[in-house]
Amino acid sequence: MYRVWNYVTNYSILLVVGAALALIWANVDAQSYRHFVEYPLWFNNFAGVDTAYWMENYAGNFGIDSIGDVERVITPHYLVNDVLMAFFFAVAGKEVWEAVILKNGALRGKKAATPLVATLGGMLGPVVVYLGLAYFVFGSETYDALARGWAIPTATDIAFSYLVGRIVFGAGHPAVRFLLLLAIADDAAGLIILAVFYPSGDLAPFMLLWSLAAAVAVFVLFNWLPRKLDKGNQLRIRSTWVREKLSFWPYLLAGCVSWWAFQKSGLHPALGLLPIVPTLPHADRAFGIFSEAEQYLTDLLNHTQNLLKHPVEIILFLFGFLNAGVEFGAIGAPTWAVLAGLLTGKPAGIFLFGWLAAGPMRLGLPAGMRMADLLVIGCVAAIGFTVSLFVASVAFPTGQIQDAAKMGALFSFGAALLAIIVGKLTGVRKQGG
Repeated sequence: MYRVWNYVTNYSILLVVGAALALIWANVDAQSYRHFVEYPLWFNNFAGVDTAYWMENYAGNFGIDSIGDVERVITPHYLVNDVLMAFFFAVAGKEVWEAVILKNGALRGKKAATPLVATLGGMLGPVVVYLGLAYFVFGSETYDALARGWAIPTATDIAFSYLVGRIVFGAGHPAVRFLLLLAIADDAAGLIILAVFYPSGDLAPFMLLWSLAAAVAVFVLFNWLPRKLDKGNQLRIRSTWVREKLSFWPYLLAGCVSWWAFQKSGLHPALGLLPIVPTLPHADRAFGIFSEAEQYLTDLLNHTQNLLKHPVEIILFLFGFLNAGVEFGAIGAPTWAVLAGLLTGKPAGIFLFGWLAAGPMRLGLPAGMRMADLLVIGCVAAIGFTVSLFVASVAFPTGQIQDAAKMGALFSFGAALLAIIVGKLTGVRKQGG
């Protein structure tokens, strides 16, 4: 009941299928693939890609010369990356929130100290390797072109890393839980990086006041106030009525306002639901990161996550389908920079900082885990894929550099083979669970 195997495999399968179909289509007929990805679904003044950018880069493919006085256009790529992926990041944000706020949360206390320090190394290492390779090997001109993509190799794909970790260590090995802690902390840092370093437009921070107002309003009216009115009443009449009659709808409405505010503020709108996640009533008990046991909890936060499970699986399929369609001819310097950052910088950073935390800092390792396991964990965590693809899509404009960087993210699956080999060489003993 407490295993996460079914959870992550369900999230992984459709994503891989979507990415594989995109690769095939793009390498059979790249023009028709891009035609599909950037097809104009709706010209409007509310949301979408800036029409000036779209007209310059894609309008000719559709025989469109003029669209009148319209500011934005929604394409399949925008719909998935900027709108629907907000639900994926909300699910990830929910896990981070619970891991931090709940009494037994996975990222609280000494048990999380070494993974958190290792996470820092797992982010700094790839950046150093990526930028160093771009500057000292490819030259200053290439460095200038690639520098904006420094965050691409910092990502760790939770689902795929967990699957490979299970293969290498076995379900019962303490290194698997260490890996999950590291991966969720990595995702939390990745969300911050996306918000701070990759705005989607001109910054207008004051617009975030709308997001804050929506979060405060929905929390006070539909979470705090019913509980306040029910104080001393064991039947919890008002809270029950709000839970049964209104469910998640007030929070979805607040999420729409927050998403709109993020878009207007210049921050990436895919992060727009994150301020609303903490406002949902949540359980007081933490079962662990992505634990299947959470499906049996009745609090609104976990109930909403369960409702999102299958929609998010489809969203990840669409994400893979609309982002992984890269021609193999696009392989170039960005590919090798991203791949080197992931396959060498990630393991080196995790091992070095993990050793510092466990040894000189005296934070220790989980019982049954060796120092050599840190290196293997670093190799497993080098699978960037989902978040690396996402960062590549926002770091670079559509074109050769973005495609080459995405290819590096796709090739990071090679970290699975590297992890298996390093696991064998370091004498990892699989433990059932």
